[in-house]
Amino acid sequence: MRTPKSPNDAQNGASHQATIRVGIGGWTYEPWRKTFYPADMAQSRELDYASRQVTSIEINGTFYRLQKPAVFAKWHDATPGAFVFSVKAPRFIVQRKDLASAATAVERFLASGITELKAKLGPILWQLAETKAFDAREIDSFLALLPPAAGRLPLRHALEVRHASFLNREFLQIARRYGIAVVYEDDATHAGFADLTSTFIYARLRRSVASCATGYSLAALKQWASRARLWATGKEPTDLPRVAPTPGPAGPPRDVFLYFINGAKERAPAAARKLISILDS
Repeated sequence: MRTPKSPNDAQNGASHQATIRVGIGGWTYEPWRKTFYPADMAQSRELDYASRQVTSIEINGTFYRLQKPAVFAKWHDATPGAFVFSVKAPRFIVQRKDLASAATAVERFLASGITELKAKLGPILWQLAETKAFDAREIDSFLALLPPAAGRLPLRHALEVRHASFLNREFLQIARRYGIAVVYEDDATHAGFADLTSTFIYARLRRSVASCATGYSLAALKQWASRARLWATGKEPTDLPRVAPTPGPAGPPRDVFLYFINGAKERAPAAARKLISILDS
């Protein structure tokens, strides 16, 4: 699996590349007991197993309810040292009528115990409702509520927008001002765009099909591996939809987070493992 580069890599002549993490959404899913987990595995050991097959997991349970600090600490201790979680922000924040009114709710969520993940805390995913249209004042006010740190722990924020009104340069300017990554959504329904707005990349891959054992075809997975490598070396792929007509000049290496989620979800672990093997080859 692709892990953070050693400080000795530069001395050994390795090109500078940020970390690429590939994962799935959650770890408790009944069909995975037939397609992913060993037949004799206890449900209580699923996170332990899943976190050793992929390099990141997007925690979806936090979208539906707050978790306790002890739960986050348990998840931290159950996973390997280099493993990273992303955390989906609660729906009581992201599905409200006016996002600018969420200050108290954001503080409550960030104080709920997510810092117990310590260095295993990756990006926080803020997924807006499909019906939420772009309003510059509202979005600017909301992003201003997302702090760069919780105590001494740095925070990274990724914003998923799913309304076509966000496909405009004013939105990108606001996201860049706050250093928020705009999620690239590989989906047949929602418009995805790959313009860079932050120091990391967050993509949710939602086109898995049940008829393919790995969800995505081998050719498609190789294409995603190529895109991930470009992002991780500071470059940009040119084959994804964008708001701006062309990518900008190469920049610093960017950490990349790719999650296979939804679509034919039963195929997500196989897709993630296959992409990891391609990246490591």
